[in-house]
Amino acid sequence: MRSDNKSLLLDLYELTMAAGYFERERNVRAVFDLFVRRLPKNRSFLIAAGLEEALKFLKDFSFGQEDIDFLKKKGIFKDSFLDYLKGLKFSGEVWAMPEGTVFFPGEPVLRVSAPILEAQMVESALLNIINIASLISSKAARVVLAAKGKGVYDFSLRRTQGMSAALAAARSSYITGCLGTSNVLAGKLYGMPTAGTMAHSFVMSFHSELESFRAYTSLFPDNSILLVDTYDYRKGIENAITAAKELEAKGHKLKGVRLDSGDLARISIMARRLLDKAGLNYIRIFASGNLDEFKIDNLLKNGAKIDSFGVGTNMGTSCDAPYLDVIYKLSRIDNSDGSIQPVMKLSKDKITYPGKKQVFRIRAKDGFYLKDIIGLEGEKIKGKPLLEKVMENGKITISSPLLDTIRVLAEENIRCLRPKYKKLKARGIYPVSLSPGLKRMIEKLKKDIALRN
Repeated sequence: MRSDNKSLLLDLYELTMAAGYFERERNVRAVFDLFVRRLPKNRSFLIAAGLEEALKFLKDFSFGQEDIDFLKKKGIFKDSFLDYLKGLKFSGEVWAMPEGTVFFPGEPVLRVSAPILEAQMVESALLNIINIASLISSKAARVVLAAKGKGVYDFSLRRTQGMSAALAAARSSYITGCLGTSNVLAGKLYGMPTAGTMAHSFVMSFHSELESFRAYTSLFPDNSILLVDTYDYRKGIENAITAAKELEAKGHKLKGVRLDSGDLARISIMARRLLDKAGLNYIRIFASGNLDEFKIDNLLKNGAKIDSFGVGTNMGTSCDAPYLDVIYKLSRIDNSDGSIQPVMKLSKDKITYPGKKQVFRIRAKDGFYLKDIIGLEGEKIKGKPLLEKVMENGKITISSPLLDTIRVLAEENIRCLRPKYKKLKARGIYPVSLSPGLKRMIEKLKKDIALRN
């Protein structure tokens, strides 16, 4: 596979089903919904993310000669099908919630309408893209909420499951309120702020801690954050104060100190006291070290004097909920004779909703979100429709919004959730109901299915 082409990022059964559609000349158009079936523990809401990458994948979807040669070696596909794949491009229509939108279980985040062969083959890639991006944006939103206005930075590069995940984590966490990332490539690709301090190895590579601080601050006199826990916290803070005073004498200011282990609340209180006593109240205190929303919340409740948090593993992997129950299910068939066939799955605990749907959001008079209604497209329902057309005939129909624009939308969406939905350890059930038209379609279809099977 060409390094610049990801179209073989699919499960084998998608190709075998596509071959079946091709062989039987199954030229129907299909509608698929991508949605999350249920929320992870302690979550009351999710944040949509990953749309930009998903649209780029669909726009570039094609098979090169190297891809065809690889599939031919499998020995299971007919030449006629492989010849068809050579000229295949995604030609469908996509409606989606804008990135940064709050959403809930059962609501289509993305809706694909395309020839069934095409719609089927893009399933796994779309699930992969939307899953990781929405998972991390939702986790980061919780961390930012727990920080209560204190700064949060993504430090997860070294612990995410692969390089693509590291980029998704940096972008998604910025969308939902992180101030920046340690990931320099993410900064380049997405135009987002980068931030960092120093490692223990730098300190240990010098004869003394103070010598390492002097070396570092001489290179970055106005942008140094010194790591003070390599040997002894108190001595480390005192050495940072010495380095800060030397910087002041040269007309510069130490930016901050970083705490990375131990009782961070107690140590931060000590650090703040020592810094202020030395007249260095402008020096900020950063903290890191296996942090998450629960630990940050506890630190602040215990009076920690921490200005910003670097959060890595637990946010970048969403360690307490490392995946979303995100699925992609067929909801309608448009037959070649012009007839429309709604479809639904009736498996226990896995029922899906039929038809081409829209999600309508209703606000209360005080501006908070009141409830959502999943209805049929075109149904007259009060509320703001959340799904927007983003692709037609395989062409992207929207301009990619700036990352800061998405960030503002996410902030507004989270602000419009009532406080009970933003608690860290409780799950408030946001009301999501079905429209009258969708209910009627479901009941009629259940009867039809019972007669056919």
